[in-house]
Amino acid sequence: MPAIEILGLEKIYSVGFWRKRPKRALHPLELTVEDGEIFGFLGPNGAGKTTTLKLLMGLVFPTAGSARILGREWTDPSVKAQIGFLPEQPYFYDYLTAHELLEYYGQLSGVPGKHRKQRVEQVLQQVGLRGVQGVQLRKFSKGMLQRVGIGQAILHQPKLVFFDEPMSGLDPMGRREVRDLMEQLKHEGKTVFFSTHILSDAETLCDRVAIIHQGELRGVGAVEDLTSSVQGKVEVIWQGTQVPASIKALGAECHVTADRVRAIVAENQQDAVIDILRRERQRLIAITPVRTSLEAYFVEKLRRAETTAGSTV
Repeated sequence: MPAIEILGLEKIYSVGFWRKRPKRALHPLELTVEDGEIFGFLGPNGAGKTTTLKLLMGLVFPTAGSARILGREWTDPSVKAQIGFLPEQPYFYDYLTAHELLEYYGQLSGVPGKHRKQRVEQVLQQVGLRGVQGVQLRKFSKGMLQRVGIGQAILHQPKLVFFDEPMSGLDPMGRREVRDLMEQLKHEGKTVFFSTHILSDAETLCDRVAIIHQGELRGVGAVEDLTSSVQGKVEVIWQGTQVPASIKALGAECHVTADRVRAIVAENQQDAVIDILRRERQRLIAITPVRTSLEAYFVEKLRRAETTAGSTV
């Protein structure tokens, strides 16, 4: 059974002051998220990611369409107990401590009183806030507040977790910890649906991703499938700091890092480069095909969308 089935969800707002005009924030969206996967919802700012999440949370109402979450209608109140949600810019009362805040959310989400204190301590440990649990939130950095938000989303051990830009405001170590936490949630059998525009995180984490731009779904699939196409080039790595002139003459893109040289050449020039390295008595380390990155796939989808939009104007 899919964890999420989005069935033609659409959102049109009325904008303007005197003369209202319609603005389509989300075109009819069809999307399925399988149970137990980490699913990335990718797109630039203003693409419709947050609108989609708000629709699924019931924070705004759709113009058309519906959805099913964990096999039930997304408007079913019983579904809410099975999901956790971190909004993009959460706000918490400044004068509560992290422990007090999670205690409060534990009561709201129905965590049994006899287990609540233990669960709060466990979550504070998970999100890296054990040492500052008694500090008021007004003294927290943005990244620390983000961790508190993640904590309240997972406190009641939901089956499905929605994160809207969970890496926002985090330093590299904090982002690594959040990635580890998402992988742990998946290991526990939970489904994670998160929006982001940080493609490196999505490429590292996600089983599948969807790309949305200007309110329209532009592509969806497993990361390894989207990035599997070979560009007709190979990367040749050898030990050393010098690039033979004959390799440069082939038009190779060369980069020297420490005691290694990386050169990207056309696939049909691979044998010629190997022969040059053999003559120059250079130690070959690796030859790998250059594959499309998630970033390249993402940019290509957006360029095509903009070209199509421009041609229809």
